[in-house]
Amino acid sequence: MGHSRPTLADVAGAAGVSVSTASLAFSGAGPIAAATRERVHAAASELGYSGPNPLGRSLRSGRSGIAAVVIGDQLRRSFRDPVSVQVLDGLVSTLGQMGLGVLLVPGMPATEGTTGVDPLLETAPMDVAVLIWGSREDDPALLSLQRRGVPVVIGEGPAVEGVPVVGIQDRRGSEELVRHLADLGHERIAVVSLPFGGPRRCAVVSPERMTELRWTPTKHRLEGFQDAGVVPTMVVEAAASLVEEGQAAGRLLLDVEDPPTAVVAQSDLLAAGVLLAARDLGMRVPQDVSVAGFDGIDLPWLAPDVLTTVAQPLAAKGEALGQTVAALLAGEQPEPALLPVTLRTGTTTGPPRT
Repeated sequence: MGHSRPTLADVAGAAGVSVSTASLAFSGAGPIAAATRERVHAAASELGYSGPNPLGRSLRSGRSGIAAVVIGDQLRRSFRDPVSVQVLDGLVSTLGQMGLGVLLVPGMPATEGTTGVDPLLETAPMDVAVLIWGSREDDPALLSLQRRGVPVVIGEGPAVEGVPVVGIQDRRGSEELVRHLADLGHERIAVVSLPFGGPRRCAVVSPERMTELRWTPTKHRLEGFQDAGVVPTMVVEAAASLVEEGQAAGRLLLDVEDPPTAVVAQSDLLAAGVLLAARDLGMRVPQDVSVAGFDGIDLPWLAPDVLTTVAQPLAAKGEALGQTVAALLAGEQPEPALLPVTLRTGTTTGPPRT
């Protein structure tokens, strides 16, 4: 044939059809008889031809076949968090059924303290982008994508005109959790929060820092306290949703002369860290301090403790994000989706010590 790799023209010649007919057999578009399609595929199999060049096909269609998934943190931290992994699994599975490839992009620079967005957001081919976890107000990733005219789906972010959002009822879930603790008799309830946005830190939140809150899940879960009519005795901001961050925050809250009687952590990993900090300090849970989380992930290594938490539908959230992508690419304007959450009581909350 005079070349090392078979081409579509070679397949067309072997099948006795025109090149355009052979192309239709692979694209699945246009009128073509089933017998002709089978003959083309049989010829391709015999010649070892795997299909049209993806780059050429994307140039002809005007689409890349790629969905960018922007993680709301550095990838090395996100893949240690079962919440991010389960949501991502539901999303990627749904996108795969649509024939879309996935480009994972970190939502923040690899070096702490730097600003800007990953260069892939500025240059990489993509048909759509999903800000999967915790978009914040004035998000530079969102602004970059909007400048390029890339359709965007937001997971748990602020309302943005023309951008569909898939979220959860985390404000209501947090309210139910705080009411649960108040009904048990707790009056001094502290918070270990998710990051606020901007530089990461593990520190007590000052009034000035509270005005800098930009991360939507953090904001919603703090608003649940307001809805329950409870003012936290203290808020400690964690640098990330990791067990060791919860431990560090827990020591700030509990290793004091008059610690709170209950701690609400905004993720189960943070709550697990607070529980470990309490154990290290010789405190009994829930006799000396009640601890509650948010997410509903499986933490068997905490046994015999079973964490009180607000469970969210993680895989279903990923699937909902994928379905919203499908609607966008079909030219529709999807409505916002708000998935329910469920309070799940365990052994880590009880009446305050007397």
